[in-house]
Amino acid sequence: MTDTQTGTAAGSPEPLWTPDPDRVAASRMAAFRDWLRAQRGLDLPDYPSLWEWSTSDLEGFWGALAEFTSTRFHSPPERVLAVDAMPGAVWFPGATLNYAEHALRHEGVAVVLRREDGHRAELTYAELRARVAAARAALQALGVVAGDRVVGLVPNTPEALIAFLAAASLGATWSSCSPDFGAPAVVDRFAQVTPKVLVAVPGYRYGGRDYDVRPVVARVRAAVPSLVATVLIGGDEPGTLGWDALLAEHAGAEPAYDPVPFDHPLWVLYSSGTTGLPKGIVHGHGGILLEHLKMLALHSDLGPGDRFTWFTTTGWMMWNYLVSGLLVGATAVLYDGSPGHPDLSALWRVVEQERVTYFGTSAPYLQACLKAGLRPRDDHDLSALRVVGSTGAPLTPEGFRWVADAVGDVQTASVSGGTDMCTAFVAAAPDLPVWVGELSCRALGAAVAAYDESGRPVLDEVGELVVTRPMPSMPVFFWGDEDGARLREAYFETYPGVWRHGDWIRITPRGTAVIYGRSDSTLNRGGVRMGTSEFYRVVEAVDGVADSLVVDTSDAANPDGELLCFVVLDAGAPLAEVEAELRARLRALLSPRHVPDRFVEVAEVPRTLNGKKCEVPVKRILAGVDPERAVSRDALRNPDALLPFLNWISR
Repeated sequence: MTDTQTGTAAGSPEPLWTPDPDRVAASRMAAFRDWLRAQRGLDLPDYPSLWEWSTSDLEGFWGALAEFTSTRFHSPPERVLAVDAMPGAVWFPGATLNYAEHALRHEGVAVVLRREDGHRAELTYAELRARVAAARAALQALGVVAGDRVVGLVPNTPEALIAFLAAASLGATWSSCSPDFGAPAVVDRFAQVTPKVLVAVPGYRYGGRDYDVRPVVARVRAAVPSLVATVLIGGDEPGTLGWDALLAEHAGAEPAYDPVPFDHPLWVLYSSGTTGLPKGIVHGHGGILLEHLKMLALHSDLGPGDRFTWFTTTGWMMWNYLVSGLLVGATAVLYDGSPGHPDLSALWRVVEQERVTYFGTSAPYLQACLKAGLRPRDDHDLSALRVVGSTGAPLTPEGFRWVADAVGDVQTASVSGGTDMCTAFVAAAPDLPVWVGELSCRALGAAVAAYDESGRPVLDEVGELVVTRPMPSMPVFFWGDEDGARLREAYFETYPGVWRHGDWIRITPRGTAVIYGRSDSTLNRGGVRMGTSEFYRVVEAVDGVADSLVVDTSDAANPDGELLCFVVLDAGAPLAEVEAELRARLRALLSPRHVPDRFVEVAEVPRTLNGKKCEVPVKRILAGVDPERAVSRDALRNPDALLPFLNWISR
């Protein structure tokens, strides 16, 4: 899920899609309004009135949501919101529950796996419960208890889901990385959380090629002394345990779910690592449970009988969001492989063959389909499809129109949120129209506003995206941030008591929103977010490289921009030789997606007076912003270092 989406061009917006009245009446959003009228005496006939109530009466809304979705508390809460403050909100004090119990309470087909090589498998909820129970017993035999960490270096397969749910059922905390991450990136994440057990694969297939992960697994095992066991899925390496044998040993174990406090750590996600080590973002069982029930049941209108997929890896928060489809009884369709192998229609074939109801993907994939001239509606039976979700990067107005024209009469759900809350807080709803280039609404319970420089809310003007009231899925804490200083610095320094997200947003008089982009320098390639600091750690370790600056020129106006790496070379180091080494190392140590389109030699990297690299000003200059507006030369230690970038755009 991205932090940046596209805006419309100047002028009146264009209506693209309007929901069918019968579908609206049958939606879970309408059912929730009917329930509120019958059970709470609230007359909230449309989405704007429902949103207004949900953000003004937090206790009323979140308490009603918990009851409407049949949330099971082992110990009841004393109240819904005991401390209404940010940071430091206290939700559902005294309550105990378990995320995994809610994910495994349904019947029918729970999971379908589709791999790029054509392999297909499925598990019913009963089969999934049995495997989770066996994995839970196996983890217990390895000494895992509530509060321990279990980590996964795993692709998007049922085994990853089983390991996560087994850990959650025990009250252990899960964290995962995609197996295409290089060893330094994995160690930077996993070493922080001192895990007890690592679940990993020896290799994976992507784009028709096989990749060996065993060297990465060995590096992680050597660098993380807290590990007491490594469980290998589909492999047999000295010093590791086999996944299949371990589950077979504990087959027949009874499902069990340990009640934990509402804010007990469920998983650790990671920031991009732009300014140092990735921050470990901790979310709680209860907050994620209610947030994802809200988004998937109400906003996405998913439930039993629906099939839900999102193209993602386990290193992106959208995997966590995808597997939460189980919370509402939907079937989670997991895709393992490249979306472009053997061709760009790979995912559309899955949507057709699995009768997918809600297909989520990245905006770059939709843009690539547009550019390639694909018309999925002409080549595939997409009659089961209701919604195409888009995130991960900007979706252009042309992308919106392409979905409507080439995919069919489906809702385009362009959503914006982030890893920080593991959700979207600007989204879509089944009872709202879609306007070209716009996000349909602010999500229920998300008090999103646009603030001007003085911290005052503005309407129909571009301002800072802020959240003015607490949400249950806000981070419980950052890992290792004992006094909360890093969390306060990340979100609450600019506007005390108000969450500043770091996006520019305009909220229209219709209640829709346009996100104009971030001010940070996170790289986002193919749906994988990665910080520049990780990039520099690889690049600047190569012999001959003295300094570097990486810039992703993609934005809403230029979705096909390039990833450019500007390098300062040691005397006598030829760029051609250094470039070959750089490409090999970036592919191996970060991911294939983070190999730049071009390397460019420069004499010096522009830096601020306090020594920081000027990534954002350079990106703005390359986007055509007047250099005088992009950066103040007085703020630079070496202002003449900007000249190569000015020459670059004038070529």
